[in-house]
Amino acid sequence: MSLTTEAAGKAGATDSADVVIVDLKPMWIAAGGLVAFYLFIRIYEQIYGWRAGLDSFAPEFQTYWLTMLWTEIPLELITGLGLAGYLWKTRTRDMAALSTREELRRWVCLAQWLVVYGIAIYFGASFFTEQDGTWHMTVIRDTDFTPSHIIEFYLSYPIYSIVGVGSFFYAKTRLPYFSKGYSLAFLILTIGPFMIIPNVGLNEWGHTFWFMEELFVAPLHWGFVFFGWMALAVFGVTAQILLNMKRLLGEDGVKAIID
Repeated sequence: MSLTTEAAGKAGATDSADVVIVDLKPMWIAAGGLVAFYLFIRIYEQIYGWRAGLDSFAPEFQTYWLTMLWTEIPLELITGLGLAGYLWKTRTRDMAALSTREELRRWVCLAQWLVVYGIAIYFGASFFTEQDGTWHMTVIRDTDFTPSHIIEFYLSYPIYSIVGVGSFFYAKTRLPYFSKGYSLAFLILTIGPFMIIPNVGLNEWGHTFWFMEELFVAPLHWGFVFFGWMALAVFGVTAQILLNMKRLLGEDGVKAIID
């Protein structure tokens, strides 16, 4: 899908018309891949959670769950560092040379990053987190590394953190507005949900030390809510995106799109 309206022409009359401003294909591929991956993970959990995940001392627990744990952690670390390194290495060094159409295209790309980030946060901080509460009310755990935790804490949380940090690095290295400093809204949006991961350590320590009941309203769980709600800073980042797109399009461009 390309933006070919009068607004695009007014936004960059001297820019190359070959620049496709709106291309949703990468977003759909990323979103579809993420949903398909989590569907596979959920089916895997449904099959092997009960069959091999109730006794952490059993050989099948080592095969189906601890192997998964020790594989996903280094892969996520390598992926996160690799993505941040790639975005930094390929950064735009002369922001002043950026054409209007190209900058507008990058703002649209950033919005797509946030859509994928939102989907990733939903699975991590909502779907698998709520499921974990159900697991604990059903099964008495004998280890901190339950099948539910291996998926929730050590898979879904790092994945959304990678996407969030990737979106931040994309904006920082490719958009003049963010390259000049640091957006408070963007920092809250990425650092807040990421801090749920260190909070996991506090949570597991507390459950082990105090043998606390698995109630979502327990004070030990408040950190998850506090940092999770920081994802609402996406509205601040969205406002920055829309304001900058309005600046690039101009009043006539915005009216042309609305009409």
